[in-house]
Amino acid sequence: MTQQTIGKRFKRILLTGAAGGLGKVLRERIKPWADVIRLSDISDMGPAQAGEEIVQCDLADKASVLKLLEGVDAVLHFGGISVEQPFEPIMQANILGMNNLYEAAYKSGVNRIVYASSNHAVGYYPNTTLVDANMPMRPDGFYGLSKCFGELLSRYYFDRFGLETVCLRIGSSFPEPRNPRMMVTYLSYDDLVELVRCSLFTPRVDHTIAFGVSDNRALWVDNRHASHLGYRPKDSSETFADRFPATSDRPEKNDPATIYQGGPFTITGPMFE
Repeated sequence: MTQQTIGKRFKRILLTGAAGGLGKVLRERIKPWADVIRLSDISDMGPAQAGEEIVQCDLADKASVLKLLEGVDAVLHFGGISVEQPFEPIMQANILGMNNLYEAAYKSGVNRIVYASSNHAVGYYPNTTLVDANMPMRPDGFYGLSKCFGELLSRYYFDRFGLETVCLRIGSSFPEPRNPRMMVTYLSYDDLVELVRCSLFTPRVDHTIAFGVSDNRALWVDNRHASHLGYRPKDSSETFADRFPATSDRPEKNDPATIYQGGPFTITGPMFE
């Protein structure tokens, strides 16, 4: 079933993090899915276009978030800090902000949230291990820890209140891979949009964890527990294989950045300063 055959199911979708890299991609692609797209970020998002509402909002501000969710049917939650930073800013944006969002979503009657989690929630698995959604979390930093909190919080809101969530453990979503690791974690923009569409339009998702990767030759993750979403990636990092010969991806002994799936997140950040 294609996006065109589905038509608009929602009156208003909220996209948080609309000024971010992936937020900008989604902003241009999700307009056919709802009558109105409400865009939110702490940063400037430019002027509203047809069918858009612009609401600048700090997710750590509980009252503002409650107002932000008024009249919203579904949420694409891509807001927050997306890199490793000290705990305090991550706590405000990714932990307190996540809590505020879910409380407001529940009070506003939202039925579905698509949450941009991260592969860094399981970044301390060796890259020789095939990881699935039922395996224990192994975060590789404060950022990964915040994504684990988000996944657990969304699970709680489903178990207690029935608020459905798809947690997307996104790998590396850029126009093209930037290094050998991204040959495994690469998620094209087209596949990102398709994964979000499947997560939003699948009739029942309960609480689902899906890995956001394209159809790459090498994989560290197993998406069988998200098969009900019907996500079928069309792209592959193999298009860029000539840029990163296989010999350049050999793990170095005792180097966490090449041994573990989290890559450089395992050796950078405030804990190592």
